[in-house]
Amino acid sequence: MNILFIHQNFPGQFRHLAAHLARQPGIHVRAIGREQAPGLAGIRLHRYRPHRRAGKNTHPYARTFEEGVLHGQQVLRLLLDLQRQEGYRPDLVIAHPGWGETLYLKQAFPHTPLIHFCEYYYRTQGADAGFDPEFPLALHSAAAIHSRNALHLLNLENCDLGVTPTRWQHGLHPAAYRDKIRVIHEGIDTANLGPNPNAVLTLPDGRQLKAGDPVITYVARNLEPYRGFHRFMRALPKLLQAHPDCQIVVIGGNDVSYGSRPKDAPDWRTKLLRENPVDPARVHFLGKVPYATYRSALQVSAAHVYLTYPFVLSWSLLEALACGCPVIASDTAPVREVIRHGDNGWLVDFFDGDALVERMLHALADPRDGNGLRERARRSVRDYSVDKGIRGYLTEMERLLGHSFATIQAKVHQIEEIS
Repeated sequence: MNILFIHQNFPGQFRHLAAHLARQPGIHVRAIGREQAPGLAGIRLHRYRPHRRAGKNTHPYARTFEEGVLHGQQVLRLLLDLQRQEGYRPDLVIAHPGWGETLYLKQAFPHTPLIHFCEYYYRTQGADAGFDPEFPLALHSAAAIHSRNALHLLNLENCDLGVTPTRWQHGLHPAAYRDKIRVIHEGIDTANLGPNPNAVLTLPDGRQLKAGDPVITYVARNLEPYRGFHRFMRALPKLLQAHPDCQIVVIGGNDVSYGSRPKDAPDWRTKLLRENPVDPARVHFLGKVPYATYRSALQVSAAHVYLTYPFVLSWSLLEALACGCPVIASDTAPVREVIRHGDNGWLVDFFDGDALVERMLHALADPRDGNGLRERARRSVRDYSVDKGIRGYLTEMERLLGHSFATIQAKVHQIEEIS
C-alpha cells in the first residue's frame, strides 16, 4: 500500500502518524513538502517550489487564493511526473491543505481517498479576528478574511474526510461540512514528558534554575499578541516587584507566526521591553531553543503561563501539563476544552493583568502543590497522547479504505512465507 503525506513543512502535525505507518510491513510512505521542509528519517520526501509568488497587481482579497493555486499547480506537476516516470499511484493521501497543495490532486488521482487536516476556518466574528480591542478588525481586513475562505471551501469539497484537533476548531467549519470532519488530536509525546525533581535549566550566563525554584515560564513559537505576549509583558513589572526572588524564562522567536509586526519596532519583544522595562538579570529571553532545553524549562517551572486568542491550540500547553506544570491559561477557546479551572490548572481573563499577577503569585506561594494539581494536570493529557492520536487516525483510515491494516500485513506475511 502506498500512503502519501502532503504538508508544506512536512512532517508538521503528521510526524508521529507518518513515522508509525512507515514502520508497518507492506506500507510504503512518501511525502511532499516545500524546499525548506525538514523531512523525516526513513521517508522519501519530494520537494516542490512554486515558480512565482502571487502577482503584484493581484487584488489583496484574492492574493491568498492565487498563492494556493500556485502551490496546487506545482504539486500537480510533481504528481504527474511521479506517475509518468515511476508509475506511482497513492492508495491514500493525508494532507494539510492550508496552502493549496491538494487543490488539483484529484486531477491526477481522481479515485484516491483524500484526508485533509482541517486546522482552521476563518471567521470575522467569534474567533481570533477582532478579539483584541487593541487591534480592531478593519472592514478591509474582514473582507480579506471572508475571501480567504474560498480556498478552504474548495479544500472541504475536495476531501473525502477531514480531521481537526479540537471540538472548537470543528465548530468553526460550515455546518454543511461538519459531518465529514472528525475530531482527533494528533497527540503529544507524553511518554517522554513528565516531572523531573532533579531538572536543571542552565541560563546563557551560566546560572542554573532548578525544580522547586520560583520560576515562571512562558513559551510561544514567536513572541506576539496572538499568544498574549503583550498581556504577559505588561504583567511582569508588578509581578517582579511583588516577588523579589522569582525568575522569568521566556522561550520563543522574534518573528511573526500570526498577525503582523508592530509599526514602531522591529519586533514585539523590542517594543514591549521598551514599554515595560524589566531587570534582565531576572527576565531571561532564551529565543528558540533545542527541545531538551524547552523540556527542562517546563520541568523547573513553578507556573507556566499560556495566553492565546481564540485560535489554534498550541502543543506547548499540552506539553506543559504533561510535565506537571501548574498552568495559568487564558479563559479562551479552545483552552477551555483542556483546562478545568482549579482542577488541572487555572483560567484567567485574557485582558485582566491584575488577575494574571495574582494567580502567578499564588502559584509561587505554593510550590509544593499541596492540593495535587500537578498530578491532575499530568493525568488530564492522557487523552492527548501520540498513541491515542494514531489510533484515531488509523480507525478513520481503515473505514475510508474499507479494510484494516492488519489485513494488509497478513497478506505481506503470506507473500514472505511463499517466497
